[in-house]
Amino acid sequence: MFTSKYDRFRRLLIDARREAGLTQSELARQLDRPQSYISKYERGERRVDVVEFLDIARALDINVHRFLKMLDDRKRS
Repeated sequence: MFTSKYDRFRRLLIDARREAGLTQSELARQLDRPQSYISKYERGERRVDVVEFLDIARALDINVHRFLKMLDDRKRS
């Protein structure tokens, strides 16, 4: 079971992928990973480490500082 903050992290990644107009398969191709990799972290079946997050952020053209600020600024639980 993940914390509520990690769940927000996952939701922000999902939102960023959708805002980028990418499917899970398209993002997976950019990361040279199987589609199941994206699916598993989006569903919370696996965690994303920092190195993976940076790769995902680069593929989605996410501003890492802004993303982390959004995560931190959300209501804490």
